[in-house]
Parts: sequence; structure tokens; C-alpha cells
Amino acid sequence: MQDVARRAGVALSTVSATLTGARPVSAATRARVESVMDELGYRPNALARGLATRRSRVLALTYPVADSGLSRTSAEFVLSAAAVAQERGYQLVLWPFAAEDADGVLDVARRGLADGVLVMEVHAWDARVAALRGAGVPVTLIGRTADEADPEVPTVDVDFAATLADAVAHLAGLGHTRIAFVNHAEHRLAEGHGPTVRAAAAYTAEMLARGLDPVQVYAEESVAGGRAALAGLLDATPAPTAVITMNEDATFGVAAELAVRRVAVPAELSVLAVVSSPAVAGQTVPPLTTLHAPGAQLGRAGVDALLALLGTGEVPAPVLEPCRLVDLGSTGPAPRGADAGALAGARPPRPIDHGAPATAGPRPAQQELDEEDV
Repeated sequence: MQDVARRAGVALSTVSATLTGARPVSAATRARVESVMDELGYRPNALARGLATRRSRVLALTYPVADSGLSRTSAEFVLSAAAVAQERGYQLVLWPFAAEDADGVLDVARRGLADGVLVMEVHAWDARVAALRGAGVPVTLIGRTADEADPEVPTVDVDFAATLADAVAHLAGLGHTRIAFVNHAEHRLAEGHGPTVRAAAAYTAEMLARGLDPVQVYAEESVAGGRAALAGLLDATPAPTAVITMNEDATFGVAAELAVRRVAVPAELSVLAVVSSPAVAGQTVPPLTTLHAPGAQLGRAGVDALLALLGTGEVPAPVLEPCRLVDLGSTGPAPRGADAGALAGARPPRPIDHGAPATAGPRPAQQELDEEDV
């Protein structure tokens, strides 16, 4: 720092302020100091700065990464949070502890490896949050506990009430009255998983407010779980003419079951994925209309809320972000006349022979595709 100060013709304290933002530095002076730093190859030593300031300049994000890893939608949040933290002079690290592993999170937090912790996949009675708060660790929630009115904990979250209301309104506006909802796995409801609980309540409330019967199923978070959930819906009487999904892995199963049953989307069944991303929806055939999760906005808001708490000790106002509709063509007007849902459910699945090798040459006439399949 002394070398930089001499070469730039400024005081040592000016170099320090340029690095830390402790006091304002004019744009011209900052540019001169940064130019000299580049010329000399100067990089601040993070460990030395941490000893001097008692700050690690590291933020931790605890997320219960399962065997399948981060979903694409969750990754949007994580990448945004990491980018914003770096813009603010911090680094973001991932602590992949299970939601119930409060002791593991607390043990690492007490070592002073991070200045504060962002908690994702928040549950109604979250042991991680209680443990960190009890130890005096600054915390910000990406989600909400049952105690939403807690004035000491910053929160940012998806506005599930607005999102599910928008989903039902979009489909009802297209004439659908039989609108089913494929939620996360049922054990998540019992565990108090925030998104599962809030989405279930919001969907039910919106359907009842419109005088419609809510039909909700809980799907295991897998392709098989999604296929089973949709099969049950299509085989019911009456079957839905529209389905909302909020379970990324199961959504792929929904798309697979539709393909096997040769259900035309959206002519026979409309599908709307909520709290998802167009990148995920684009991996199915056909691509699915989504209510895009505000991952980038929540990532920025979460980091800024935690830094505000660290800097001033004041808790910023809660942030709720609704999802945004991205129409990829999988929703359309409700079918007229015939009960399209029942027809779709009655159509036999296309047989799949996983063992037979592909053969060249023309197919027998009976294997030609129907015109409607083409």
C-alpha cells in the first residue's frame, strides 16, 4: 500500500479508502490509485485484511443440496447472489447442509469463516435459523418462517400468493374451469417447506374465490413422480383441461407422460410451470409456458439485505417478488364440446420397446403414425 501511495502521489489512507470504501474518494483519484495498483500488480491480502478489520469479506449461502444438485431455477439465484456479492467486495461460498442439520451449519458459522449467512429452502420452523440467531450470527432468509413478522430477520421471497393467483387467472381467462395443481412431494408439506405450504394455500384460495374446485396432487420430485401424478389426474373423472406444475423434476415427468399418452398440448391440455425458468421449460417438447422465478432479483435483494444488516444493524423491509409470465405456447383456450381431458386419459399409451434394436427400411403400414400424431 505504501508503494501504491508513493507512486500515485496520495496518502496511505487514500489507498485504504479506495480499497474499502470507508470514505468517499473522487473518481479521478480512485482511477489513479487503481491504475497504479494494476501497474504494480498489487492485490490486497484477504487474510491480512480480515485480521485488521475482523471481517472475512465472505458471505455464506446454506442450501440443502440433494443428490440431484442445484436445480436450474435455484442456480439462477445462487449465481446472481455470487455476482452481486463480488460487486460489493465480498465472496459467496456455498454450505450444502441439509435443512435439518442445524448443528453442522452452526459449527461452521462459529469458526468465523463468514460474516453472515443467507438461508435458502426455509421451513416454517427452521432449526438452522433458530440456531444461527441464537449464536448471534447475522442471517437473511431467502424465504420465510412461520413467524413472518419477526422484525429482526431480513427476508426476501417469491410472492407465492400473487404467483399462483396469476397462474389460475391466466388459465381461467382462457376458459379453463378444471385446473389441477402438481405441487412438491407430500413429505415437504408435513415438514413445513415454505414454497410447498404457501403455494398450496394460494392455489386453493384462488380457485375457491373463483367458485372452482381445487384439485391438488403432491408429486415425488422425480420424473417417475411427475408421470404418476399426471396419470392419476388424466385417469380421473372429470379430468382437468389445464395443469399447473411447481416441481421441476416432476414437470419433466408430466411432459413425458403427455408424450406417451399422445395428449396434444395445448389443444387437449394446457400446462403452465410456475416458479420455474424458461431454460428448464425449453427442455421439454413442447416447450412449457412458465411463470419465471425471480432468481436474479432475489439474489441481489438477499445479498443487499444481509450487507445492510452487517453495515448498519438495521433490518431492511421484507421483499416479495412475483413471477413473470413467459408464454412459450403450452397454454391455450379450454377445449370446446368433448371432454378433452377424459379423451386424453382414455387414449392408450404408445407402446415403448426398450429392447428392440432400430431397423432400417420402410415401416410396416400398421406402424405408420396417425395424421394427428404428425
